[in-house]
Amino acid sequence: MWIADGWKDYEVIDCSKGEKLERWGSYLLVRPDPQVIWDTPKKHKGWKRMNGHYHRSAKGGGEWEFFDLPEQWTIGYRGLTFNLKPFSFKHTGLFPEQAANWDWFGEKIRNAGRPVKVLNLFAYTGGATLAAAQAGASVTHVDASKGMVGWAKENARSSGLEGAPIRWIVDDCVKFVEREIRRGNHYDAVIMDPPSYGRGPKGEIWKIEDAIHPLVRLCDGLLSDQPLFVLINSYTTGLAPAVLTYLIGTEICPSRGGTVRSEEIGLPVTESGLILPCGASGRWEA
Repeated sequence: MWIADGWKDYEVIDCSKGEKLERWGSYLLVRPDPQVIWDTPKKHKGWKRMNGHYHRSAKGGGEWEFFDLPEQWTIGYRGLTFNLKPFSFKHTGLFPEQAANWDWFGEKIRNAGRPVKVLNLFAYTGGATLAAAQAGASVTHVDASKGMVGWAKENARSSGLEGAPIRWIVDDCVKFVEREIRRGNHYDAVIMDPPSYGRGPKGEIWKIEDAIHPLVRLCDGLLSDQPLFVLINSYTTGLAPAVLTYLIGTEICPSRGGTVRSEEIGLPVTESGLILPCGASGRWEA
């Protein structure tokens, strides 16, 4: 498992009975987590002193209950600053477990010894975009949500990267890739963090089981003559790490060679010493 254990401003303090107690900077949040199926005593005092609690509804979805939590605050990671705010469906605008991937590809970019062009698809609020730009890459950031791209730009400003070579694109990711192929554009690295289900800006439907394989095939045509890496992350429980290995291996390796490795990614839990699984990532490198 690849573990995001470099955080100082974030931690999973404890988890039990379908919930996790997290520290985001100075604030404690309790959020549901489907992986937490064990029932251990909630002894940490934070369970009773949280600043925000997301309650799952039996009808689907849920709602926040707040206790002295600001509308927005920030946390940092290795020189990057992220703006947080709780919004619908339990999220805060950041997936801390992805730091395990940021560290990996950041080192690859810094060690490349040449200019590196990165395409970040389903780029959300820009964690991977900023990590790649901080390492020295020029990045094309693509997401279907105008609001998420705006949030990512805010994170870039907060991180001192407003002048970095980042191209911000609001578009359906598949259609953007198809157009880039027609334009003859190429990238040295591709990052994607696709949702299980989603809609594009014009109502385009995305289902990962149906759409991910054709997209990876398309992205092979976007890679430069000296590709550096491909990273695919998945939160879909049905896509085991081995599936990501086969997916990348069958589409990228025949034409590019290189190696593929896929693992679960996770976050350390302070109270128990266990690792909380948070999805899986597949990494191809030349």
